[in-house]
Amino acid sequence: MAVSAGLHVSPEFPTMLERIDVLGKALEAGADAAEELGRLTDDTARELLGTGVVRAALPLDLGGYEFSPRQLMETVERVSYHDASAGWTMMALQLMTGTTAAYLDAVAAADLFPDVAGGDHALLAGHGTRPGRAVPVGGGYLVSGSWQFASGMAHATHIHSAIQVEGTGELRVLAMPKSQVELVDNWDVLGLRATHSIDYHCADVHVPATHTYLATTTDPANGGAIYRLGLVNMSAIGHTGWALGVGRRLLDELKLVAAAKSGTRNAAVGTAQFHAEYATAEARLRSARAWAMEVWRGVEVTLEAGEVPSTEQDTLLRLALNHTTWTVQDVGQTVHRWAGTAAIRRGPIDRFLRDLGTGTQHITSSPTVLQNCGKWLSGAQPRAHWEFLDLAPDQQAGE
Repeated sequence: MAVSAGLHVSPEFPTMLERIDVLGKALEAGADAAEELGRLTDDTARELLGTGVVRAALPLDLGGYEFSPRQLMETVERVSYHDASAGWTMMALQLMTGTTAAYLDAVAAADLFPDVAGGDHALLAGHGTRPGRAVPVGGGYLVSGSWQFASGMAHATHIHSAIQVEGTGELRVLAMPKSQVELVDNWDVLGLRATHSIDYHCADVHVPATHTYLATTTDPANGGAIYRLGLVNMSAIGHTGWALGVGRRLLDELKLVAAAKSGTRNAAVGTAQFHAEYATAEARLRSARAWAMEVWRGVEVTLEAGEVPSTEQDTLLRLALNHTTWTVQDVGQTVHRWAGTAAIRRGPIDRFLRDLGTGTQHITSSPTVLQNCGKWLSGAQPRAHWEFLDLAPDQQAGE
């Protein structure tokens, strides 16, 4: 399959956003039921997948839409605005399915993605930060391991997991049928309840080598320039979009509360202090979004030129995600402070705040990542590069 060198900007993007918005009220109406189930309802999942939100991340040469980074970010942002758990679920399926389609070669692609345009393709969910063990055997690996946080697993057909090859220590990512692992129904949390982010494990399952790829690869077998970002950088796109969608929705909900309470006796939302804090929250959210888009615009220019992002760009996209996440957390605190009882009764503000509290704990926005960004930007480790979420010294650093 021919791989396009240039960055593809999909003409499908505006229509995609329209299709998502058409589902907006249904997503909001089904949010409580999804929380009770611990996953999206079948109808909600089917309708969201029908918009093409996962196809947006699939390679063009396999029948996907292959959105650009900023198009993917805005797609996740739009779903998350209507329902944070739905946005997180689709983000996870989008990332795992899209990268699997890009990095597996022809044998696996024919097996897992036979007719993307017709809707006949695998959906992958799973986790990659704690690798399982992979023992080399003829033509593949015997895989054993236990993994956590498999967001979207209820809707997946296949598993995405990191493995470490015994003997070489090489990190790879596998794709295998969901039926080959044991699922652990243990997702009992306050926020993102409807994402079905359960644990799973397996022992001595044979996975063909054709259905694995090098975890650090930036060399796609299918698709164009966006997949030169690699798995971790691709994940930053969706997480940034998710936080932006949640932040925008929370501020819009607070605006509705203010309109309903304005003019009533002792209304806090009628004070100058409220107006000042609302304006400050707006400025912070809009600034975070503008900077994230600026960072990704620069990355897109690099990809279009046929290059991979520099260490500086890798640092900035991680920092933009961290900054966006914690800016939105601050915005959430402002909303909680001024929304009054609307922030504690069942409803969108309560649900989005709980989802936000859980989403901020994702490893990609951890304090350690922020510290590593600071090491690079301050010049403390000028000869370094990113390995997943760690800043590693280059070999020549000790010379």
